[in-house]
Amino acid sequence: MKRIDTYIARQFGLTFIFASLSFLALFVILDLIENIDRFIDNSVDLQHISLYYLSFLPEVFLATTPIAVLLSSLYITGRLSSSSELSAIFSAGLSLRRIMLPFAFVSLVITVFNIINAGWILPETTAYKNTFMREFLGKNSEHLFPESRIHILESRDRILSIGKLEPNTGQAEKITLETFDGSTITQRIDAEKMNYNADLDRWIMTGTRNRTFLPDTTLYRYDPGNDTLKLSITASSLKELHLRPEEMNIVQHYRYIEEKKDAGFSNLQTAIIELHSRIALPITSLIIILIGVPLSTRKKRSGLAIEAGISILIGFLYISLEKTIHAIGNGGMADPVLTAWLPNIIFLGVGIVLYKTSKT
Repeated sequence: MKRIDTYIARQFGLTFIFASLSFLALFVILDLIENIDRFIDNSVDLQHISLYYLSFLPEVFLATTPIAVLLSSLYITGRLSSSSELSAIFSAGLSLRRIMLPFAFVSLVITVFNIINAGWILPETTAYKNTFMREFLGKNSEHLFPESRIHILESRDRILSIGKLEPNTGQAEKITLETFDGSTITQRIDAEKMNYNADLDRWIMTGTRNRTFLPDTTLYRYDPGNDTLKLSITASSLKELHLRPEEMNIVQHYRYIEEKKDAGFSNLQTAIIELHSRIALPITSLIIILIGVPLSTRKKRSGLAIEAGISILIGFLYISLEKTIHAIGNGGMADPVLTAWLPNIIFLGVGIVLYKTSKT
């Protein structure tokens, strides 16, 4: 039995690799044709162009994996069926569930890789891609704050404003921290600089001017030295202020959402959907096996063109369903966690029906 498993897994894996490489090559060629004039006009050298397209590969691989898995499972199962190998396997007493095990094993490996890809590799390459587009193609990056002032709802009643932020070190300059009681300001602290002290777990502010607003007077205190301050925002999150959620790894993304929640932000649907989609999309590769293998066993005579057409059609349906549901979730009309997982739940239901109704 192990020989059959190895045979099916090897054929399925090799077909998946070929399909994925084909999708990647097709994307690079089409995008290069579209952008080559811009590269020439901006005098972009070959090395940076190569790195630019390498930075796209994790995103394209993640997006096309479900289609590649479906195409490969349809093709391999269909070929086994047309060559009567599938009939011989069934005659030997193996069930459809047993035959699906090597497909599921390879898909599990692909899923684990894509979780790592979506959680850690893709954010790094996305950050490089955005930097490339800003530096070489003149695209604006509104998420970078080299000079503009940053305003953060540090907690439910405090607003932190930063005049200048050094992304690499997290050092901030021209600080203002305002505390409110309802709509009334009760305290304002201004500082020249602010750094985080890990030993004290507090922020060190230099050159502070502290004003406390009372009903009948204002108390003022100036400290030219250092003053400590406890904030809910962390040093790492301050360094990450120049990042978009898609440029954060999955741990940073989760921490970003939790800190926004603690600070009182409520409009986090899009960020939550993106976080859960980083796991939901890779898991699609496992679910799609429930569709591909049973569906192909029903088609005893099918060519590669038909298998490719079915794969593209189902892939298009999945993408359309995902985009529609995400649009509803981003508008606040559905729970964000359910929004991220609903396409997988629907396709899982379809796969179970196909598996249960299979005649083999």
